[in-house]
Amino acid sequence: MPGTLADQIGESESLLVFLRHFGCIFCREMVADIRAAKEADPDYPKVLFFFQGTPTEGRAFLRRDWPDVRAIADAEQKFYEDFGVNQGNFLQIFGPRALLSTPRARAKGHSPGERSGDILRMPGLFWVRGAEILWAHRFRHQADHPDFKQLPALAREGAHSLGP
Repeated sequence: MPGTLADQIGESESLLVFLRHFGCIFCREMVADIRAAKEADPDYPKVLFFFQGTPTEGRAFLRRDWPDVRAIADAEQKFYEDFGVNQGNFLQIFGPRALLSTPRARAKGHSPGERSGDILRMPGLFWVRGAEILWAHRFRHQADHPDFKQLPALAREGAHSLGP
């Protein structure tokens, strides 16, 4: 979709989702889980994904789990930087918490794919209304998995997720 980020968000509430890389099993899990939460709750906000690849790569990646979702290609990772979605350290990417979460994602039918982009980049979640961040989740590790069905309640309470 053309336009600025402000045009994409508008004044209504939106969930901004920063994906790691297209081969990440936990990103595949996150896309599917957010879609399920949105389909179950008519009051769930609009969802806008950010990814590190080209528009063609993004369409190919999202085609499987959510072909009509809105997404922004950010190959230079400008939005990642602007929102403070940084690279993870060794434990956040390869530590036991991440490795022990793999069976959870596999049990839902997800598998890793070919690595692309910055494989050290962490994911990020921001619930926004216009330019205001209502709620943010800073991932403790790459597989940190908030309860996506509970996000509306957290945002309404103005609670900020804890993390690094």
